[in-house]
Amino acid sequence: MKSIILLSGGLDSLVSLGLKKNELNIKLAITFDYGQKSLKKELEASSKICHYYGVEHKIIKLDWLKDITQTSLVSENKIPTQEEQFNDDSARSVWVPNRNGLFLNIAASFSDAQGFDYILIGANKEEGQTFPDNTLEFINRVNKEFEYSTLRQPKIIAPLINYNKNDIVMLALEHKIPLEFTMSCYQKQRGHCGECESCTRLKHALQYNKADKYLKILFEGYENTIY
Repeated sequence: MKSIILLSGGLDSLVSLGLKKNELNIKLAITFDYGQKSLKKELEASSKICHYYGVEHKIIKLDWLKDITQTSLVSENKIPTQEEQFNDDSARSVWVPNRNGLFLNIAASFSDAQGFDYILIGANKEEGQTFPDNTLEFINRVNKEFEYSTLRQPKIIAPLINYNKNDIVMLALEHKIPLEFTMSCYQKQRGHCGECESCTRLKHALQYNKADKYLKILFEGYENTIY
């Protein structure tokens, strides 16, 4: 048995890897370059995480995905911040067309060709309330698709599907997962901006768990310089 993980370097994929690395024999992590503003720091974080856990790291370019969307994650459009209300409009602003569906299908091609049994994704309960491709229903339907589209029929595993961000940080602390490596920010600048939706979710979860050490490392450890 061996597994692949979709690794952005963010909280959810890091904790999924840390929790299941040995149990599911995770051998390969895939990070996607679709022109996102945060690409450089996502790659840095993912590389550190893979080195720490001894997992092969592969980067796949999806240049065309940037060309067909105006999502604020890739365009010059402003990324919503905590100064504004996070709602359906802000969710649409950071929506990348069929992103998780595309990523999972690419991982399934690797699974079929190279004999991987499981594909891990950091989908979770909290983001599932905003983004439909983070729900158990979505995962179950893609698993059904793989019964027809692959010979290997890999199974998607979402270790965090029943957890919110507070729970995820609590799990990371309990299992001594290196949160200092995570990069959850949407912005181009170095480090965590502390204002975008992803940063806000992470910061609140760290505060809830009284993880002052990681609050300092992740939100005070960088100058606000732009790559």
